[in-house]
Amino acid sequence: VLHAFLHDGLGSVALWRDFPRRVARRLNAPALVYSRFGYGASDGLGAQRTPRFMHEEALAVLPALLDRLRIERPVLIGHSDGASIALIHAAAAALPVRALVCLAPHVFVEAVCVDSIARIRKSYFETDLRQRLAKYHARVDDAFLGWADIWLRPEFLAWSIEDLMPQIDQPLL
Repeated sequence: VLHAFLHDGLGSVALWRDFPRRVARRLNAPALVYSRFGYGASDGLGAQRTPRFMHEEALAVLPALLDRLRIERPVLIGHSDGASIALIHAAAAALPVRALVCLAPHVFVEAVCVDSIARIRKSYFETDLRQRLAKYHARVDDAFLGWADIWLRPEFLAWSIEDLMPQIDQPLL
């Protein structure tokens, strides 16, 4: 059983550190760890993200990756945005998953998250945050601004996957 790791909104392969390796070793199972477009050493964003960026990742990008690698019924392990992508994929993608491990998923947009992102965006320009993130992202503006700016768009405030939750019938932790 392969375990696929889906990173958070500012994550990457490097920021998972040794967690995927430890999980794979403990479970004696292979792990897939990758950085989404715009993150880590991946290609940059081809266009500005839309309010449906997590749906696009879950229903187009992830299925294409799993298909290309011939991975069937993985266990999806996601954190934050990655956990939401895992939930969307499990609920609505045509490819089945074995199980889900979701750490702090977003099911709807919370004001506390938006307020926090607005503060972090301000510090991106006023502190050394950009330089610190550049250690983990080749295209740091794609990673940070691509994430922060979509979360701060007024139309994103209505984003929700609450309607998808009843469709998840896989084991979920």
